[in-house]
Parts: sequence; structure tokens; C-alpha cells
Amino acid sequence: MSCLVLLTWVAGGQTKPASNASKQQAALADRATQKLAYIQRNGMKASPDQKPTVLTDDELNAYFADGRVKLPVGVKKVQYQTQPGTVTVNTQVDFDEVRAGQKSSNPLLGIFSGVHDVEVVAHGAGSGGIARVQVESAAIDGVTVPRFVLEMFVDKVLKPKYPKAALDTDFKMPARVDTAELGQKKLTLTQK
Repeated sequence: MSCLVLLTWVAGGQTKPASNASKQQAALADRATQKLAYIQRNGMKASPDQKPTVLTDDELNAYFADGRVKLPVGVKKVQYQTQPGTVTVNTQVDFDEVRAGQKSSNPLLGIFSGVHDVEVVAHGAGSGGIARVQVESAAIDGVTVPRFVLEMFVDKVLKPKYPKAALDTDFKMPARVDTAELGQKKLTLTQK
């Protein structure tokens, strides 16, 4: 789902002040910041306003590009594209930073080294306050990575640092968000 925003938020990721970006990007990032702040404030009410909040791909992409969220170590940039029920995340990852201090003799994990462009396609939705994210595929520099290799990477590299990491996961959405729906170039959140 524009899940990195929600996952970073749920995991306690920190937002940072705006950097020197283009005025248009800064305006889009400001809108995303305002909407996320509204969701947080609305979630503190005894009876939150149930009017949906829509975050567009452009707003979320600007939010990340403007450096307003601290990305996980090794993740250099993030860009989203949402379609109904699906999100495609393109990122650049420095796997050597991600794996810092970790060694493996497994040759399959050798593909996770150096700096590469990564594309992840996931299905996502949320209802009843629970978000469900299921990774459909991942590719490194355009080459699809078999699921069993991805699972090995998550188990051997990510879980020691991020115990809740998984390819398929359910998690409680923050701020009393009840539903999350991926649409054409947008994420719609409703609170209850």
C-alpha cells in the first residue's frame, strides 16, 4: 500500500523537515504532510470524522523525495505507483548497507550486494483496522527474484534487524484508520 508510508509510520519512523526541493514537489509534500497530520489528529478524537482522506501518488512520491521520512538504512529513494488493489514500489537499494555486519556463505544471498534498482509489486488492502500486504514479485535491475530467495533474504538479513519483516503481513493500522484502499494513483484511508 503506499505501504512504506504506513509501515514506516507504524514502525515509528521519523519525519524530517523539508529539504530544498522544487516548489511544486515541496507543495505536494506539504499536502501529504498536512493530510498525515490530519489523520493523526482525527484519530485522537472520540468519534473521528469518517470522511475519507485521499493521498495521491504524486503527494506520497514528493513526500519521500523531499526527505520527510527517514528511510531504512540502505534505501536511497522510493517511488510509488498505485492501481486498484496493487502498489508498485521502485527504489534504489545499497544492499551492502542493508547487510552491514552480516555475512553469509549462501551463494543465493550473493545477489543482494552492491547498489541496485529494485521493483516490488504488492497487493494491499485494509479493513477493520487491519492492513494486509502481500508481495507478489520483486525484481533487481529488471531480473525477477524467485520467491524462495526473497524469503531467505527476509529471514536471514531483514528479520535480525526488523523482526516483523515479512513478504506477506497483516498489521494494525495507526490513528484509528479502519479502511485503506489502493486506487488508480491514490490511497484512500477512512477512520472510524
